[in-house]
Amino acid sequence: MARRRFGKVRKLPSGKYQASFIGPNGKRQNAPQTFRTKTDADRWLVNVEADISRGAWLDERIGRQLFEDYASAYLRDNPDVGPRWEETCRRNMRLHMTELLDKPLIAITPPVVRSWHAKALAGTGGKTSIAQSYRFLRTVMNQAKRDGAISANPCTIKGAGSDRAKERTVATPAQVAELVEKITPRYRAAVLLAAWCGLRRGEIIGLAVVDLDLVADEVWVRRNRVELLESGEAFDKDPKTDAGKRPVSIPPHLRPFLVEHLKKWSGTTWLFVGQDGQRMRGNAIYQAFVRARDRVGVAVTFHDLRHTGQTLAAATGATLADLKKRLGHASTAAALRYLHAVDGRDKEVAAELSKLAARGNAVELPRTIIVRH
Repeated sequence: MARRRFGKVRKLPSGKYQASFIGPNGKRQNAPQTFRTKTDADRWLVNVEADISRGAWLDERIGRQLFEDYASAYLRDNPDVGPRWEETCRRNMRLHMTELLDKPLIAITPPVVRSWHAKALAGTGGKTSIAQSYRFLRTVMNQAKRDGAISANPCTIKGAGSDRAKERTVATPAQVAELVEKITPRYRAAVLLAAWCGLRRGEIIGLAVVDLDLVADEVWVRRNRVELLESGEAFDKDPKTDAGKRPVSIPPHLRPFLVEHLKKWSGTTWLFVGQDGQRMRGNAIYQAFVRARDRVGVAVTFHDLRHTGQTLAAATGATLADLKKRLGHASTAAALRYLHAVDGRDKEVAAELSKLAARGNAVELPRTIIVRH
């Protein structure tokens, strides 16, 4: 039985020959170049067929695309890329990845990546943005591999994409009280919700009046306000995970401040509004906080207040589940940081156990306990 011919060859008006075939993606594709003779075209098709049969075929058409074009299409077409991350990646492409932009995908090899990364680290760019750039490059090249443009991802530098968590300053309750005293009164509730309830700035300015329930002493996080830096666009977005939508119990000492905020500074619909009655911008809170921070003389960022709140919660004896709920995290990794931060409490526990041993009094202990898993 005659073997079925792989691909097609046709003669062009120029006298040269064009080869085409059905690729693994089910689409007909032309060879990236024309051929002088039909034999040359047939020979090329034989090689392509062999590559496909052993799983080594690469799509030269995609592989010759410039990184800038391919990466831009990835950002535009990928539904998992949010507006904030897209803006960050495009900015990093302009600032840190210029020498890669005009290279074809197949020309971005491991030595090229290592050279680019070394130059980036030696430059004036921040380590965080360079780590972001590397992660983006690795993600795009993974997509190129899935598309059959390259055989392996050239991003092989160990740890280059990791952005080590910064040590966060934890403010004391007294420092938080000072910040509240020094800040413009309109922003006091924002500081308190960050420091004692662990809310992010975007979650705070995303709060509606109905999200604050002073009967149940809860604040409901239902949305996150996103603000793009370059375009100035602002919009509400659902939290990343279901755990992000959550009620957070309000410490009782916040109540007078929140009542005052509702009376004097909240809008009809939104809890935080500017003097013009419009939705408050996150930068307005940030600038007011910086002025108060400078007056107090404490080296904390607004986001540090969220970490302060969680560390204080851990210090009260909050469990891992408690912290996850207040954080709005589905994973345990973030909450564990705060438990580790107060590991010193174990010494206090040990001291209390010694006091119990000295008393020798077990009358107050329950006869049995129920262990819930």
